[in-house]
Amino acid sequence: MRLFVSEGAPGSLPVLAAAGRAQCRAELLISTVGPEECVVPFLTRPKVPVLQLDSGNYLFSTSAICRYFFLLSGWEQDDLTNQWLEWEATELQPALSAALYYLVVQGKKGEDVFSLVRRALTHIDHSLSRRSCPFLAGETESLADIVLWGALYPLLQDPAYLPEELGALHSWFQTLSSQEPCQRAAETVLKQQGVLALRPYLQKQPQPSSLEGRAVSNEPEEEELATLSEEEIAMAVAAWEKGLESLPPVQPQQNPVLPVAGERNVLITSALPYVNNVPHLGNIIGCVLSADVFARYSRLRQWNTLYLCGTDEYGTATETKAMEEGLTPQEICDKYHVIHADIYRWFNISFDIFGRTTTPQQTKITQDIFQRLVARGFVLQDTVEQLRCEHCARFLADRFVEGVCPFCGYEEARGDQCDKCGKLINAIELKKPQCKVCRSCPVVKSSQHLFLDLPKLGKPLEEWLEKTLPGSDWTPNARFIIRSWIRDGLKPRCITRDLKWGTPVPLVGFENKVFYVWFDATIGYLSITANYTDQWEKWWKNPEQVSLYQFMAKDNVPFHGLVFPCSALGAEDNYTLVSHLIATEYLNYEDGKFSKSRGVGVFGDMAQDTGIPADIWRFYLLYIRPEGQDSAFSWTDMLLKNNSELLNNLGNFINRAGMFVSKFFGGFVPEMVLTSDDRRLLAHVTLELQHYHQLLEKVRIRDALRSILTISRHGNQYIQVNEPWKRIKGSEADRQRAGTVTGLAVNIAALLSIMLQPYMPTVSATIQAQLQLPPPACSILLTNFLCTLPAGHQIGTVSPLFQKLENDQIESLRQRFSGGQAKASPKPAAVETMTTAGPQQIQVLMDEVTKQGNIVRELKAQKADKNQVAAEVAKLLDLKKQLALAEGKPLETPKGKKKK
Repeated sequence: MRLFVSEGAPGSLPVLAAAGRAQCRAELLISTVGPEECVVPFLTRPKVPVLQLDSGNYLFSTSAICRYFFLLSGWEQDDLTNQWLEWEATELQPALSAALYYLVVQGKKGEDVFSLVRRALTHIDHSLSRRSCPFLAGETESLADIVLWGALYPLLQDPAYLPEELGALHSWFQTLSSQEPCQRAAETVLKQQGVLALRPYLQKQPQPSSLEGRAVSNEPEEEELATLSEEEIAMAVAAWEKGLESLPPVQPQQNPVLPVAGERNVLITSALPYVNNVPHLGNIIGCVLSADVFARYSRLRQWNTLYLCGTDEYGTATETKAMEEGLTPQEICDKYHVIHADIYRWFNISFDIFGRTTTPQQTKITQDIFQRLVARGFVLQDTVEQLRCEHCARFLADRFVEGVCPFCGYEEARGDQCDKCGKLINAIELKKPQCKVCRSCPVVKSSQHLFLDLPKLGKPLEEWLEKTLPGSDWTPNARFIIRSWIRDGLKPRCITRDLKWGTPVPLVGFENKVFYVWFDATIGYLSITANYTDQWEKWWKNPEQVSLYQFMAKDNVPFHGLVFPCSALGAEDNYTLVSHLIATEYLNYEDGKFSKSRGVGVFGDMAQDTGIPADIWRFYLLYIRPEGQDSAFSWTDMLLKNNSELLNNLGNFINRAGMFVSKFFGGFVPEMVLTSDDRRLLAHVTLELQHYHQLLEKVRIRDALRSILTISRHGNQYIQVNEPWKRIKGSEADRQRAGTVTGLAVNIAALLSIMLQPYMPTVSATIQAQLQLPPPACSILLTNFLCTLPAGHQIGTVSPLFQKLENDQIESLRQRFSGGQAKASPKPAAVETMTTAGPQQIQVLMDEVTKQGNIVRELKAQKADKNQVAAEVAKLLDLKKQLALAEGKPLETPKGKKKK
């Protein structure tokens, strides 16, 4: 056989990858030809790739060539793969060809290109997520994966066109791109030039026809309705009809919460915040808020759940802050512990325990672990070259020193770790070190210290990781960080410091030293639990029955995933170790970093003074949760998400559903006679609910939030298509239809109230109070959509859930938290401006404008009531105003209203 390919020809990518998989199964000669060379004698135009078979026949369809190679590998055809190949040819290729042409030939970028493929990429992502399989057709790689990967690779190898919210697509693409046959194919075709390697080929192709005439759906999930099987629909209807009777009894709340043999026992920790400062929004989303969502979800599943956190109070940072404020370390701890507790209480964080590390239990447990490590030979003594400030007459612990990182050159590295590259540092390794107290240059002197012998603990650590990581939900960044540490070689780690404020070291000759905070801070979880219950060992010495989830930002991964596990493994006391390590990337503020000293960014004690409710903050922080890569808080984006996703989507649907019950049916849920369309909607909502469960069980918190908004969008669409406000005025059959639509819609609203509980607990409780949802339904979330508000159920008073955020309100807050930047010059009275929003934000508003425009046109065509038309027109004008502001366009004075 002979395979003809051409550099820069997109079709060559998947065939080369497929050929690489089939190596050693057939003799194959690969020839690279020019794009103008005619390989197939009976074709009038050049065509590559081409496979010439030993029989003399030719295959010149990309998918046909790939299929041939897969068949050589022993692959068996299946219907799902064939469906994907048909979709690739009819749906993906037209959109992708246009996108590549606009990008490479016409030089367009960003949203101009991405908008052409958004629907297709969302479809792939949704399909992968819904089936919870790593590949398109199942658990193993198929022909469909290679064909679609090859088609998409030229575009998606640029991260700009692979949005982080498409998590399943991102994982699938990275998995395939890391395989050797795919890597070799990409190197051969693109020659290190990226997508620009396609330019000579694409310039010779006819310009793709415009896609403007194609119907574009803003609901990519809608096409999934057509793929539902009759069995799925029947199962969804059967579950719906059982209603509240299928709910298990609500388990009474234990006090204290303890593990139960034979049940699922979930122990959740948030990284302990340093007591010496006020947490900013990045600290809140990275640790406590993410953990709170999972804790609330766990309780909805009726798992035995204990969620704990507390302030980390020992160490250099506390001494430093005490010196700055003229207080004792204990006074600083007492002051800031209250500040932290108040902030988390306002954010509605549902700790079972919020403790602190300055307790006798902390001393007792830390010293016990240390003594067990000493007895087993895992502690070393050594002389340490240490920085001493002669001006302050003291050895400088890590956080009293700043300098230039020896690894990456970052100029504000601390004496223990660089915040930029994440590497741990010994203070004497810093270049240009300075004492943080007096800014003088310290000198190097010797001091005797204790070390945890990490190299000696390397083998038990590796064995534990090999047992723990497969099948666990450690985030990719956590796995990478721990593997990097092991790959670079474990080194003894100093666990003592020359300080007074800390846990005393119980060893002769070390009475004047304390434990390094990162040796005993993670032990704080144990001591905080011990202060909660004297049965703490049932949680912390019970790895067989307890699943430990630990939430943190990525800089805390080495201490939770390596240092503490080594300490616990060395102590040989059957400690519960982390099962699922959930680490976020960093949240930035607008275009920079949070800075308390410069007044840049929103800190926890400031959020409650903005007038924006805590649940709105929770929603937005979870919507932009930095999973996979850093993200940024944006005031403009917060306004857009509040006004579009919460006000116009979620709030609009729930309010309309409740109002229809009140207005048309006297506050009583009407009888529901389900049609085939209603049954399909039940099945679709059930699938989305199950998707939500799958995501949260894997701690994909941000993606699960999208499932809530998707169900709400479908609810809005269902109401809009069926128009109950019209049918209620019609025949008996129309009135019955209005009742069915209203009853089903208000039950979807009830479901959303439960799904929202982990994210927006106050809003959730408000909806449940308005709908008078039965208490058992408020406490349990099953995997099926149930009828929780049967016909005849009386609801309460319905009122709007959300308020619109105004542009001037947000602009005022932006200025307030921008670090004292100069005030903007006054704007003309009739012109408003706003910082231009991102392409995805603008697209959301464009979709809303289109949808609202259709509503107005339909009402006018039907000659609806003038007041109703006026109200919808006002909504449309407001959305257009938001869109113009998001695009950075001025809003001129409306015609006919001249200024005097």
